[in-house]
Formats: sequence, structure tokens, C-alpha cells
Amino acid sequence: MRVWHAMWLQRIDTKIAALREQEAQQEQGQKNRPQEPDWIVELGVGSGRPPIEVHMGGCYAAGKRRRPVPRDEARRLLASGVRACTHCKPDAQLRILDQLVSCASS
Repeated sequence: MRVWHAMWLQRIDTKIAALREQEAQQEQGQKNRPQEPDWIVELGVGSGRPPIEVHMGGCYAAGKRRRPVPRDEARRLLASGVRACTHCKPDAQLRILDQLVSCASS
């Protein structure tokens, strides 16, 4: 009976050590992950891959064909008619709507 208990304690200790190792690796991975960009442009399909939609950095609706862009380029793309994501609303965050409304009323 003692041998059986010692065997199970060893298995439990091994499992605990493996879980701690896995948690440490996950924490290290989180630290080494590059920072999420502030703005993303989703690209179309085909030659030239034109931009089709602008997203905020953490938007879950952004597709796989994307690239990070600086704030000024995101504003320029939205002002030139590239569609804004309806989920994260980058046009409201960049205040593009306010500028378009003031330009239209002038």
C-alpha cells in the first residue's frame, strides 16, 4: 500500500510541475508578443490588393489579409472612401465623421 501511495504522489508531483512549467511558458510568451497595432487596414484579393476596410487594432472582425497602418494613413484611407468597420467604428475614433459633416455643411 505504501508503494502504491508513493507512486501516486510522484505522479501528482510530476503533473503539478508540468502545469507550472506550462504556465511559465505562457507568461513568457505573453511578454514576448509584439504589441497590437492601433490601426489595421484589411486588404482585398488580387493584384495590388487594394484596401477594403479600416479597423482599430484589436478588432475581432478584421480578416486575415491585413497590415498595420499609422493613424494618419488610417485617416487618409477613411477620408478617401475606404469603408470603416461597423464593429469597431474607427471613423468615430478618428473623428472622420465630424470632419465630413463640417465640410458638407460649409
